Amino acid sequence: MPVWVPPDWRDAGAYAPVLAGGRPALAWELLRRDPDYGAFARRGGATTAGAARWGLHFPG
Repeated sequence: MPVWVPPDWRDAGAYAPVLAGGRPALAWELLRRDPDYGAFARRGGATTAGAARWGLHFPG
């Protein structure tokens, strides 16, 4: 299985998809890099109360 390697932060082209996605894409990019959020997600934190802590909204 190939190992994922993050893009070079100095390469502006690596962030084109985030910039094209607008504020939601940028918010996700920042959230997914937060170690506390990573721990929360690994614990199965996809509950309404848990998601609200991170400003997430699940339409339903």
